[in-house]
Amino acid sequence: MKRTLFIIVFTAMCFNAGAQSKDEKLDSLYYSLPEAMVTGEKPIVKADKGKLIYDLPHIIKDLPVDNVFDAIKELPGVTEKDGSFTLAGRGVKVVLDGKVTNMSSEQLNTLLKSIPASNIANAEVMYSAPAKYHVRGAMINITLKKADDSIAPVEGEVGGKWQYDNRHAFEERASVIVNKGKFSGDILYSHTHGKSFSETGSEAHHSLNDGTVHEIIDTSTSESQSHRHNWRVGADYNFGQKHSLSGVYTGSYAKGTGVYTTTGFHNAVNNALSVNQMHNGRIDYNAPFGLSAGVEFTSYKAPIIQALNNPDGSNILTANDNQHITRWKAFVSQEHNTKNGWGINYGVNFNMAKDDSWQKYTGTGELPGDMSAVQRENILNIYAGFNKSFGEKLMMDVSLAGERYESEVWKKWDIYPNAVLVYTPNKDNLFQLYVNGNRDYPEYWAVKSATNISSGGYSEIIGNPDLSPASSWFAQFIYLFKNKYMLAAWFGHTDDYFVQTQYLDPNRLKSIFKWVNFDYQQTAGLQLAIPFKAGQWLDSRLTVTGQYQHEKDSDFYDMSFDRHKVYLYVILNNSFTISRKPHLIMNVNGSYNTAAIQGLYDLPQSGNLDMSLTWRFLKEKANLTVGCYDVLETQGISPYMNYGKQVVYNHYPSYREFKLTFSYRFGAYKDKERKEVDTSRFR
Repeated sequence: MKRTLFIIVFTAMCFNAGAQSKDEKLDSLYYSLPEAMVTGEKPIVKADKGKLIYDLPHIIKDLPVDNVFDAIKELPGVTEKDGSFTLAGRGVKVVLDGKVTNMSSEQLNTLLKSIPASNIANAEVMYSAPAKYHVRGAMINITLKKADDSIAPVEGEVGGKWQYDNRHAFEERASVIVNKGKFSGDILYSHTHGKSFSETGSEAHHSLNDGTVHEIIDTSTSESQSHRHNWRVGADYNFGQKHSLSGVYTGSYAKGTGVYTTTGFHNAVNNALSVNQMHNGRIDYNAPFGLSAGVEFTSYKAPIIQALNNPDGSNILTANDNQHITRWKAFVSQEHNTKNGWGINYGVNFNMAKDDSWQKYTGTGELPGDMSAVQRENILNIYAGFNKSFGEKLMMDVSLAGERYESEVWKKWDIYPNAVLVYTPNKDNLFQLYVNGNRDYPEYWAVKSATNISSGGYSEIIGNPDLSPASSWFAQFIYLFKNKYMLAAWFGHTDDYFVQTQYLDPNRLKSIFKWVNFDYQQTAGLQLAIPFKAGQWLDSRLTVTGQYQHEKDSDFYDMSFDRHKVYLYVILNNSFTISRKPHLIMNVNGSYNTAAIQGLYDLPQSGNLDMSLTWRFLKEKANLTVGCYDVLETQGISPYMNYGKQVVYNHYPSYREFKLTFSYRFGAYKDKERKEVDTSRFR
């Protein structure tokens, strides 16, 4: 508690003395809503047809940001935790140049980290994306600079990164784009490699039905190393205005090894070898009369071999499993603009996927059953929508999508409405109202009848073939005052909300981790965002978010629960320009979270402090950043359960991280970026 209080005091001092950093990474269980800020007299955000367009290059100009992934985290209201972005209290889909594809979240994040931030033109934030984007819910569209934005025939950027938090990790990347007349092509390659280390602890008071209670205290360490290669080759040909043909191939290959040791009540060593590769190809065609069409193919393979050994020989086993997914996507859409100002759009989108996965166990002791299953799913989406501006002050965008989902378990139609209303009384103020419905589908592996063993054999990660998709409704109101200050309010209700949670089995000494459906989850919140600027040396932003969270499950194994919590999240960002010649910028960021909940878990309070110094030189083409992140080692939380007979305390560490990043642009670089492959449901 003393350390987290010190964070608030320290960052308040930085606010008065001057400094800022990147938006704080936030645990997925804490939410924050969009903010808006102004640097001097220049607005960084404007409204256009139901979306907020941010001048992202201006937002990050004094921040230690060198790639698109880190730049997205600097958008007001966006938070990131473990590679997942949230906006307005829920997950948000990131797309490039308005094109949504089948890349997984991991593959997309790797791609975003490979794209230089200097290529960003702007960012479009939609809290409720129209149906024409084939995205339900919140969406961030990163618009990249086009080939005709520069006359350089060959442009590019090279960069590297070193980071240390008990172990060393490295990254090297290079990008090149070629422009010649109507043709442009690009090549991107990145290589990340290094080691990682972590130590966790767990204390469980495990009650069995026979009346006995077992005190299980274990400590687990993980030591791993990995290599990952990512590449992309793309080409575009512009026949004329709004008339183009483009193609892109994206691939990745990763290999990792790990040694996981458990000591205490259980003693075991688990050795693992994993390899995964992804290949994605896509072709897009855009016609000048509003027609867009395309086709995409994705192949993903992820085999894993694990060997678990207990020193006493009671449990020696080997697990082999593999996930192989192939996906096809085809779409066609049409837009019309009538003479009386109505915009009309309609189209169809078809996705076909096959998941061929298996798992086999060999060895002695208690062995889980083998699994081999082929899962097929087809999703047909048909949509229609319209938009209309009534004068210069009022705009509306309404769409309706019908979706047919078919799998071995589910076959049904769903209707998803989406409505956006924007009122602009004058140039300095804005009101927005969003309402939409959505359905979320679980990861492919989550619905397999597979069992993975960890923690020396005590923990079992079990799939749930009966897991249901979740359906939700979300409404949000935003008031933007003087193009600077933002007040946001929202309410969301999700039926069959699913999450992976822990359960101590009363029939045996096993801790079960399984994806389950709750009856529902409800969230309601308020957020206030206040920017502040002092001359040319200090640029700050304060964001305060309060949220109410309610989760209920009437059939959680052998019990029920109905829990709710109100919590607070505060961020204070400061950027301090030390000097212009040499160009030195210091950034400091602090945050504080009060306690929260997730299912039966209680989440303690936490805080964070990051500091970095950036030097820009060689006519602003070179950037060198040195930073220390989670300075006080208070970012991690240790969730615990103390509900009925479910009593378990987890201990997760926080590690101070040091990072050194260098990048150099040659030519007037603007990397030509592509769409993301949605692999969010891959493991």
